[in-house]
Formats: sequence, structure tokens, C-alpha cells
Amino acid sequence: MKKRCHWVTDDPLYIAYHDNEWGVPVYDDATLFEFLILETFQAGLSWITVLKKRTNFRKAFDNFDYKKIANYDDKKYNELITNEKIIRNKLKIKAAISNAQAFIKIQEEFGTFSKYIWGFVAGTPVKNHFKSKDEVPANTALSDKISKDLKKRGFKFVGTTVIYAHMQATGMVNDHTTDCFRYHEV
Repeated sequence: MKKRCHWVTDDPLYIAYHDNEWGVPVYDDATLFEFLILETFQAGLSWITVLKKRTNFRKAFDNFDYKKIANYDDKKYNELITNEKIIRNKLKIKAAISNAQAFIKIQEEFGTFSKYIWGFVAGTPVKNHFKSKDEVPANTALSDKISKDLKKRGFKFVGTTVIYAHMQATGMVNDHTTDCFRYHEV
């Protein structure tokens, strides 16, 4: 039996996410945006809640097309807050729209969001060597720095814990524990 990180349950959705996505370096702007939005909706909730609604989020948010989301109007906002298949937090929905606008501004300044965000780690994933779940942090000085910069640029729901989770999900940091079979693969 494969040894996985401590947080992975027997849920096939969780296993597939851990084995195929979590910690794999992502340089594509569309995918980075999707993960950023999902992480912001996850704030205060469990990740499995978000994963179970991910397909519904994709449908509701035009497949996470940030150019479309940046232009959502009141009609679309009202449609989203009444959509029972997603997390209907009014502030998080508003944040998704304003975050799409801020995302585009970063692209305009840096060429890509990827260039901006990966610039914090010089384009190379930080490979941690955590042996147990107790060693894995919820945030770091680097996630503090990125969070602060994103907030300065107009992003919402991007606290340091959300940003560290984004860094883990998109492979900016390899936080698979050393006994996890994915540790050496990513």
C-alpha cells in the first residue's frame, strides 16, 4: 500500500487530488488562478468541501476564465449567490471578481501571473524535508510576504495561510512528507 501524506483520507477524490495534483509545480496562469480562487473559497472550511464542489465551481465561474470573471456584473453576482451547488459566501464571490481584476493587472505588469508568483521562489520549488505532519507549517515568512504583496495589489481573502496552501497546491513548495511516495516524484 502506498504511503501518503497524513491529511489524505480514503475518499477517492482526496486520493486522486493528492496523487495527481497537490504539490506538482504549476506555471500556467489559468490553473494558478483556479487554485487561487478555490483556496480563497476554502478559507475557514475543509479542502474536501471545496474539492467536492470543484466541478460546480467550474460551471458557475465559466471554467475559471479570469477575463470573464473580471467583467461579471450584478446579474451574474446574484446568480452566483443563489447557486446552491457552490459555496455561496457573498464576500468570497465578490472577492473572486475583484481578484480576477487584480490578477489581470499583475499580468499586465509582469507579463504573466506565473512570472510574478514564481518570482518569489526564483522559479524553483522549495523542497522541504518534513518527516511528520507536525513539522508542516500553516504559513511561513514567505507566505506572509506574498500575502502582503497581493493585498497591496487589491486581492481579498489571501491571508498568509491561504497563500501557503496555494503554494503547496501549486508546487511552489514541496510539503509532501518524506515518507510519502509523492515526495520524490514532485
